[in-house]
Amino acid sequence: MSQAVSHTAGHTASRAVALLIVDEAAGLDDRLRAGLEHAPALRTIGEDDLVQGGPVPAVALVPVDGARAEAGCVRIATLREGRPWLRVLAVFRTLDAPAMNRLIAAGADAFVGAGTPAEEVCASVLALANGASPAPSAIVRSATEDTAIGLTPREAEVLRFLSAGFSNKEVARRLSLSVRTVETHRLNLRRKTQTGRLKDLVKLARQLGLAPVLDAETPRSPARHTPLSARV
Repeated sequence: MSQAVSHTAGHTASRAVALLIVDEAAGLDDRLRAGLEHAPALRTIGEDDLVQGGPVPAVALVPVDGARAEAGCVRIATLREGRPWLRVLAVFRTLDAPAMNRLIAAGADAFVGAGTPAEEVCASVLALANGASPAPSAIVRSATEDTAIGLTPREAEVLRFLSAGFSNKEVARRLSLSVRTVETHRLNLRRKTQTGRLKDLVKLARQLGLAPVLDAETPRSPARHTPLSARV
């Protein structure tokens, strides 16, 4: 490798955002992990590296499980203790409103569904590192204050497109799903949130930390989405 190329590679690595991928029982999809580890804009680190960190922002990717929210709260609080420069992106499979609020109080800055593609998770990590996604103060609740709003990764993905104003047919085309499947997810969203109003869906999508839909995004191929469909 020439000296010039070596210098460029070193400069790029120094500008990459430090990412700690936390291994927990909930786990991460191997493809997601591989995609993040190979993203040029990210530099994966170990927990020991946090001792030397700061004040340059770093992001910790923490899998959480709504059924074991307290364990996630303890893990996040431990990571954040004495590290005001650390940002936390929680990866959930299912999560209800009370659990989300406890995780926010523990120090979670944003949330992303476990089925979210690696490039979108990478974009969320970069946004957090740049201070573009402040911690949400509360999750949108249903008409009954104690009613939980638990969304699966697929529902969160559909919500992301619905909140951008896409029709059921357009969502189906973008995600390589049938229109009937999208309609089912939409009904589930309406049941869980007690609303179908666009402004409420937009607010919920923002509080979940879902990446906004770009009009230039191309429809996903069925082959790429099959593993996710199997989890529905």
